Amino acid sequence: MSYTLIKNGTVIDGNGGEPLKNGAVLLKENKIVEVGREQDLPHVDDVEVVDANNGFILPGLFDTHVHLMFEQEGLAKQLENPFSMKFYKAMHYMKNTLNAGITSVRDAGHMDIGVKQSVEQGLLEGPRMQISINPLTITGGHGDNWMLSGIDKTSPGYPSMPDGLCDGPDQVHQKVREMLRAGADIIKVHATGGVMSPTDHPEFTQFSQEELEIMVREARFRKGVKVMAHAQGAEGVKNAVRAGIHSIEHGLYLDDEAFELMVQHGTYLVPTLLAPVSVLEQAKQSDVIPGYALEKAKEAVEAHHESVVKAYKAGVKIAMGTDAGVMPHGTNLRELDLMCKAGMSPMEAIVATTKVAAECMGWDDHLGTLEEGKEADLIITKTDPLAHIASLEDTNNIEYVMKNGKVVKNIQKTNVPV
Repeated sequence: MSYTLIKNGTVIDGNGGEPLKNGAVLLKENKIVEVGREQDLPHVDDVEVVDANNGFILPGLFDTHVHLMFEQEGLAKQLENPFSMKFYKAMHYMKNTLNAGITSVRDAGHMDIGVKQSVEQGLLEGPRMQISINPLTITGGHGDNWMLSGIDKTSPGYPSMPDGLCDGPDQVHQKVREMLRAGADIIKVHATGGVMSPTDHPEFTQFSQEELEIMVREARFRKGVKVMAHAQGAEGVKNAVRAGIHSIEHGLYLDDEAFELMVQHGTYLVPTLLAPVSVLEQAKQSDVIPGYALEKAKEAVEAHHESVVKAYKAGVKIAMGTDAGVMPHGTNLRELDLMCKAGMSPMEAIVATTKVAAECMGWDDHLGTLEEGKEADLIITKTDPLAHIASLEDTNNIEYVMKNGKVVKNIQKTNVPV
């Protein structure tokens, strides 16, 4: 059938306006033809009808910070697992991501281009993605997992995954070029230390502003490729913003000057509020979290929340991202409730997960909202996310997921005769 009509639902189109009750979306193959009330849509023949059953019709959701190639595991598991197993596990992680209604992601490190191409060619089911290959980091920084024992548990590079370690301008030039050669859609840099790294702290500044500027310049040479920065301490964040970096990931310890610079430069904040919360939860349930990470997470949670509260009030652009992989894939939508607890309304959290996230990824011309001409990415939720944003955390409430015109999840038999 050429056409699909999704009807009998409330449309939340991602633009932030009033929801449309008794709404419907008309699709032709993988494009949106029209959005409106069913009686106002054009009559077409040869149409498949999908009944939303009084549910809520939203654009396909985004997560702008994931790690689809891993989930947290203890050291023993990391040492025992064969190298190839991570590729098969990624298939499971990608399916869980789609199950949560997330049809587009930005992978923030360690995604192999072969996995991305397998999704694009239909060999695997997964979200569409931008990938960063391997994050750039300094010796002894976040991403360098050399332990004080002398054991180095940093993931080894391989032909399609160049090593990301670089020190000094010359090495920075080379590593950016290597990531681009390997297929990076975006460059990822660790501009500060982090919670999960063994020999640094989130407030430690990594890379000089000159080195960050080199990354931005080298990336722009490739038809405007952007740079995303893991940046948690205020000085590292400000260096990144001044260097022209596109988005700040995490932003645990921010100050007023950082907010002002981000607003001035139009820099996005991807808060990943769920990441340190999840570290604390996992530490209570298992031994997969090392002691050094647990102590830093305890320090960070409250400061992180306050930084996002202030960033929101200051008018910083906020796009939804989770750091999924630090927590299980498929639990991503817990982030929305945390964003609301930081001051955003449920509608603002949804817009951050659709329209603003699409803008952050440069895909807003064809994704992120339910509008004529855009790609047929949408979901149907059983519950009202504006009344109960936390209800989206239960993936059973995400009843229907369509990506690029193809149904990838359909809990209930919602197709009905014409």
